[in-house]
Amino acid sequence: MNAPEPSQPVLDRDTLAGEYFETLPYQPYPVQEEALLAYFTGDPEANGGHGVLVCAPTGTGKTLIAEAAVYEALRAGTRMYYTTPLIALTDQKLDELRESAVRWGFSADQVGLVTGNRTVNPEAPVLVVVAEILLNRLLNPEQFTFDDVSCVVMDEFHSFNDHERGIVWELTLGLLPKSVRLLLLSATVGNSLEFTGWLQRSHGKNLQLVQGTERKVPLQYEWVEDELLNDFAEKIAAGDAESRRTPALMFCFSRSQCWTTAEMLKGKSLIDKSRQKELADILNATDFTSGVGPKLKQILMRGVGVHHAGVLPRYRRIVEELFQQKLLSICVCTETLAAGINLPARSVVLPCLLKGPKDKRQLVESASAHQIFGRAGRPQFDDRGYVFALAHEDDVKLHRWREKFDQIPEDTKDPGLLKAKKQLKKKMPKRRSGETYWTQAQFEQLQTAKSADLVSRGRLPWRLLAYLILKDNHLSPIRDLVGRRLMRAAGIEKAQKDLNRMLITLHNSDAIVLDPPPKPMKEKPTEPAKPKKPGEIVKAIEAEAAAPPATGGLFGELLDSMREGDEAPAEESVDESTPEDDAAAIKQRGYELEDYTPETATPRNRLERIVQLKSVNPLFGVFLADMLASADDNERIAALESVLDVPGTVARFTRMPKIEDMPPGNLATTYLDPLLLQRGLATAEELGGATDDEEEEVRDKGFGRVMFEEPRVWPLTIGEKLLRLFRDDYPRVDDVRVRPVWIVGELMEFGGDFDKYVVTRKLQKEEGILFRHCLRMILLLDEMANIPPENTTVETWEDWLDDLADRLTETCRRIDPQSTDEILQGTSADAEDLSVQGGRRNV
Repeated sequence: MNAPEPSQPVLDRDTLAGEYFETLPYQPYPVQEEALLAYFTGDPEANGGHGVLVCAPTGTGKTLIAEAAVYEALRAGTRMYYTTPLIALTDQKLDELRESAVRWGFSADQVGLVTGNRTVNPEAPVLVVVAEILLNRLLNPEQFTFDDVSCVVMDEFHSFNDHERGIVWELTLGLLPKSVRLLLLSATVGNSLEFTGWLQRSHGKNLQLVQGTERKVPLQYEWVEDELLNDFAEKIAAGDAESRRTPALMFCFSRSQCWTTAEMLKGKSLIDKSRQKELADILNATDFTSGVGPKLKQILMRGVGVHHAGVLPRYRRIVEELFQQKLLSICVCTETLAAGINLPARSVVLPCLLKGPKDKRQLVESASAHQIFGRAGRPQFDDRGYVFALAHEDDVKLHRWREKFDQIPEDTKDPGLLKAKKQLKKKMPKRRSGETYWTQAQFEQLQTAKSADLVSRGRLPWRLLAYLILKDNHLSPIRDLVGRRLMRAAGIEKAQKDLNRMLITLHNSDAIVLDPPPKPMKEKPTEPAKPKKPGEIVKAIEAEAAAPPATGGLFGELLDSMREGDEAPAEESVDESTPEDDAAAIKQRGYELEDYTPETATPRNRLERIVQLKSVNPLFGVFLADMLASADDNERIAALESVLDVPGTVARFTRMPKIEDMPPGNLATTYLDPLLLQRGLATAEELGGATDDEEEEVRDKGFGRVMFEEPRVWPLTIGEKLLRLFRDDYPRVDDVRVRPVWIVGELMEFGGDFDKYVVTRKLQKEEGILFRHCLRMILLLDEMANIPPENTTVETWEDWLDDLADRLTETCRRIDPQSTDEILQGTSADAEDLSVQGGRRNV
């Protein structure tokens, strides 16, 4: 990549600083001024010369600090990267930085975007990118030079803590040349001094720390114990522009709760007549005829928006635009909105402080709460931001009852008052059994909770490890990288063992050849099991009878967890604190890990295939490709859909058809089923051999008691069968999950008519999730086409994948052409996006 021609003579940094300060629309407040001076005056040869780490609460104007680096690149004729963790945030930053460039007198085309899924002016001197793009360019110095890069901005840098993708920021920090200045922007961090010390020791980067604790727009916290949600919403929306507390973001912790809340509010008066007329004109000119559109339009007409992943992107864009135009009083949203998307609000309202399934609800994490709180208060409009937390409606009713009851004097002799008091006692509201409640003390606890520490999390991703080996087969740099992670000594030791396990797994799968090869573990003689005494047998039977019923079979417990309706992550993050029986883990593959230090890893063809996959765990993806070569159409669709991590709240309504409606296909009957039985990985019942739904009574004659078996066994789906076989072949790969669904398959049965499908299945409120699933399926099909199994042809493999991808693309374009094209137009450049573990958040 060639450096741009400088449009001006080389400028010293003092001049650049002076010019930038003159462009500011207002006098910067202390933390902004301190950060800007630190950025422009830092000496690369001195402490703090390699950049600045800015830790300040959400809403303290960190964008103004970041734009100093953008101005420098445009003015001095250098290049710079602006990284974000989210696709949605990159799109927003692209628009913001283009507006700033034009305001400074430059062309909007001098700001571009590269996300792997979308590119805009990729040769522009200022590039907004997702973090994976920057890392990939650093790993390919023969293609991308950083000699002319003046700065890298890492926005929302607390994403360093992300279990799946945090390592991208970690690697990037280590690989960036010292000539490139860093500007790391984060919410407040608990261990900021420790972090800058680690960065200096491990990577030789000296950053000046700038911390701020006060916001320009301070927050006012209020616990609301005497108002129900509907009445409170109407109250804060009343009055003129100065007195009302709207626009407000109302955060709910589930998509279904968002809809419930929004529908409760649509009957309230939340917007004045003048704004409602303007709002109605816009809404009547917009197409809301499909899917959830008619329902959403009714809600929007009352000044209430709904914003979460279940809403189609085209509807979410409308909600964002209306809210920014101050035509919506309240936007009901999930916490993902707090992750960086800028919807300026005067207030934040929390109807609940708990999240999770009904029987496992817990207080929201403090880091998430701080992000949510920080969305309140607009510097250009408000002198303060309001954060309201509402008590549970049962507690509100109790509070109101107590106020009435306490108004009657304890020592009253008045017959009328005594009678009223007696009647009140009878009508005293009660808390419900089984319900979880939150308190004012918990709200105050969240306000003062310590900020999260930055720490290295998760393992080195499989695809990234494969990529590094392909770049250099010497393993010492990778081992050195692991040794420099931000962990305690025990965590580093465990991470090195994990690396050895991963290398041995790749070696055993014929993806690499290790030198020296792994050492076989010496088998230790095991003592024969002692026979149980009769009393112990009785206890064992009683314990088994008392245990909750399971699905049955060797992996029944795993399947039970998969079939639960509650949302669960598709990947299981492994933290350094996770307890693990290392001895058993080593023995599982029969190799010694202690004192084993392979020097090189020679790549085999399989490693090239692993690098091609980013939508799924790449080891499982290659395994799937080899298995699906002989599968029929339905088996292929079902297997591929099952790895795409559909939320449990959607999966329960999109399950695979029953076995009698979709009998096992060619792959299952001719290969998988016999093999699973032979290896003892499944029972005949799990493979569809049992049809009796009635409980069988079994008399245990030896102990004279009646026990009941649960013969109902859910037949395994094709995805579950493949996972069982994969786990047996790859016992140390524990980050793979499947969730059997039939979304794309059924959509094709509807002829690709998405609206007809969601309406028939009554899934309008989740259509955004289904749309995203279809887009991710297209990307997966494209990747799978690049790893054809042996003994397949273009006609039997790639043509089938391409045909399904084309039909799905046509369907998605009918739903939301803008989002479809934005996501898919970059697929030809996907090789540049070294995403980690599937890029779920990117799509």
